[in-house]
Amino acid sequence: MEFRQLQYVLQIASERNFSRAAEKLHIAQPSLSQQLAKLEKELGVMLFQRNTSAVELTHAGVKFVEQAQTIINAVELLRQEMTDISELRSGRVVVGSMAITGAHLLPYVLPVFKSKYPSIEIALLEDSSLNLEKLTASGQSDLSLLSLPLEIPTLDYKVLGEERIDLAVPPEHRLAFRAETGTRTSIGELKNEAFIVLKEGQGFRKITMDLCRDAGFEPSVVFESNNMETVQSLVAAGMGVTLVPRFISRAPRSEFVPVYLPLAEPAPSRTLVIAYRKGRYLSKAAEAFIDTFQSMVADLARE
Repeated sequence: MEFRQLQYVLQIASERNFSRAAEKLHIAQPSLSQQLAKLEKELGVMLFQRNTSAVELTHAGVKFVEQAQTIINAVELLRQEMTDISELRSGRVVVGSMAITGAHLLPYVLPVFKSKYPSIEIALLEDSSLNLEKLTASGQSDLSLLSLPLEIPTLDYKVLGEERIDLAVPPEHRLAFRAETGTRTSIGELKNEAFIVLKEGQGFRKITMDLCRDAGFEPSVVFESNNMETVQSLVAAGMGVTLVPRFISRAPRSEFVPVYLPLAEPAPSRTLVIAYRKGRYLSKAAEAFIDTFQSMVADLARE
C-alpha cells in the first residue's frame, strides 16, 4: 500500500466521480482506475461500488477512508512540525475575518506582525461569521477572527478580549442628547424603537437580537444589511437605531455619522476570539499571529 493510493481513495470518495477525481489529482483517469484496482486486489475488498450514475463507498470503503484520513492528517502534522523546526521564521497563515471587525482591527495588527515576522505570509479571507466557522472547521483557514458563541462544536478558540457594545441613534433622536450628559441608556428603553441589524449569518446580529430578548422584547427590525457601515449610515439618516461594537463606534468618519451612546451597567460586551479547528496543529507562525493579535487588542482596549 502506497501513500499516494490513500490520497487517491480520499479524492474519489470526495468527488464520487473518477473523472473529477483524476482531474483534481492531475493524473489520467485510466491510471487512477488502475491504482485503485491494484489497491483493492492487495486488500482483498472492494472500496467503491461503481454504477452508471455515481460511485459509492462500500462498507469496507467507509472504514478505509476513515483510517486513511487519520494517516494523512498525521503525515501533514509531522510535515508542519518539521518545517517549523527547520524554518522558524517562515510560513503562511490563512486568516478568516468578519469584514467590518477586521477593517477596524487588522490595520493595527498586521503592520506590527509584518514588522516582526516579515517572511511570514498572511492570507485573508472575508466572509460572514457562520461561513468563517465552516471554513475554519474544514481546514480552509488556519484561524478566524470571530466572537462568542461559536456555532460549530469542532472549533476551539483563544480569547482576544472583551469589547463593549454601544448604542447608535440618529442625531435628532430623543436619546441623542445623552451623548452630552453622559447618561447611560438601558436596552429596555429601546422596546418601541425601529432596529436596523445585520443579516442572518452575521455573529453580531445574534448578539443584538439576544440582548433585546434578554431585556424582555423582540426588536422591530425595519432594515437588514450585510454591511455594518450601511447599517450605521441608515441610523444616521434617521431610519432606526442599532447596537455596535465599540471598536467600530469610536472609529472616525466624515459623514452619515450616528450618535453613539454607552449602555447602562452592567454594559453588554462581546468576546472576540481567534478560532481554530480542535486538534489542529497550530504552526509557530499561527501562534505568533495570535500572540500579536492578543497584545494589540489589549492595547486598543486600554485606549
